[in-house]
Amino acid sequence: MNKSVRLSKREQLREKRQKAQNRKKALFIGGIFIIALVITWIVIYPSLGPEKIVMVTPVVRPNEQGLSIDDPNAPVKVVEIADFQCPGCKLFSDEYEQAFESKYVATGKVYFTYRPFSFLDKYDTRAHPLKESHAAAEAAYCASDQEKFWEYHDMLYANQTGENSGDFTDKRLTAFAQALGLDMNKYNDCYTSRKYKQKVIDDYTVSINDNVAQTPSFLVNGKLVILKDLNTTIDAGLAESKLSP
Repeated sequence: MNKSVRLSKREQLREKRQKAQNRKKALFIGGIFIIALVITWIVIYPSLGPEKIVMVTPVVRPNEQGLSIDDPNAPVKVVEIADFQCPGCKLFSDEYEQAFESKYVATGKVYFTYRPFSFLDKYDTRAHPLKESHAAAEAAYCASDQEKFWEYHDMLYANQTGENSGDFTDKRLTAFAQALGLDMNKYNDCYTSRKYKQKVIDDYTVSINDNVAQTPSFLVNGKLVILKDLNTTIDAGLAESKLSP
């Protein structure tokens, strides 16, 4: 074998070794990159995941009694009929409710009650219900057991982004309860046992029988009205009772 052939074989061997080293280096770098991605995901995911919630400033409400507030003997009784997933109900909660409560409820003119009307639940193509409205209402009732209904109510609306968007999964509902300082053993027992499943179904049935066709709707001394007619109907009821609006 001549010298040029020996050199050619050495070059080929050197080239093979170089390729092998390059492959090892690429695998090493790729492994480091994957590990970095995993670490980044572990660090970042909690801020993006189900426990990422919008906190609310507690609102002092007069004489809270479960799902009702103020004096049961007030001349006007108002029942809000609403779905926790309803964008219009969120609008009322975010932009109108505080002024409404200050004007009518805190002054002893209106006894105000919230009734869940869980009708916006979506069913997927496999016919398995995704019952976010029902789940939110059941969780709110569980919060009511610990005298935290209205705080939980505010938390639900603060974290609602639309219908059937995954805002009210079991995990998020639990995170809301934790954020509000509920006794989690009591909450979990209540929620996982579906203690209020039938109550939420009964609320729905009552609202259907009341001819509720949209949310939010309101019963003012038994008269069904929508938001734009709420204040004028209350004022008329107060006039009849000889109380100034």
